[in-house]
Amino acid sequence: MTLRLLQLIVGLALFGAGCAAMVDAGVGLDPWTVFSQGVSELTGIGIGWVVNLTGFVVLLLWIPLRQRPGIGTVANILVVGTAMQLTLPLFSTPDSFVLQLAMFLAGVLLVGVSSGIYIGARLGPGPRDGLMTGLNARFGWPIWACRLGVEASVLVIGWLLGGTVGLGTVLFAVLIGPVVHVSLPLFDRERRRRRSLGTAARPAPPVQVAPEAGRR
Repeated sequence: MTLRLLQLIVGLALFGAGCAAMVDAGVGLDPWTVFSQGVSELTGIGIGWVVNLTGFVVLLLWIPLRQRPGIGTVANILVVGTAMQLTLPLFSTPDSFVLQLAMFLAGVLLVGVSSGIYIGARLGPGPRDGLMTGLNARFGWPIWACRLGVEASVLVIGWLLGGTVGLGTVLFAVLIGPVVHVSLPLFDRERRRRRSLGTAARPAPPVQVAPEAGRR
């Protein structure tokens, strides 16, 4: 359990750092970060703190959906935004678009790999993942429809509030899935445990996470 907790915290902290790199790249963001940036612009609250607050509000939506948070859910709310807020001053927006794009892609890579790290600890989904699976379980809506409806809504609201929508928004949507797909098996502790016991022939149960994985 100690190693799993360490894996969880490291993954979430790196996730926050990757998000900070994408924000400072200035070429667009994923829908939830667009929303957080828009709220930050409106209220003057640091974007990382808004990420934490948004995660807490989304967690409250679990109550009518009868979802149960895990250690990973709570840690997600506390760590990602905090790491993001603390690492934002370490980056600065490059002068050229090529460097901005390179910085953004590095952030996407870090977010994707760190998603595999913290999801692989198997200590509970992030609040936004749980919202998607909760809507699916409660109402029977397809997860893709839940994701599309929720993320389209927060994207539009965030954009109207001043969040950055651009090429990076499209690139994130296209790239994050493949990166998580490659990284998750490398850090899935249950899969690795079964392999060490010589039971790889029986695959580990899949991690229950919405296709929104990698978006906090």
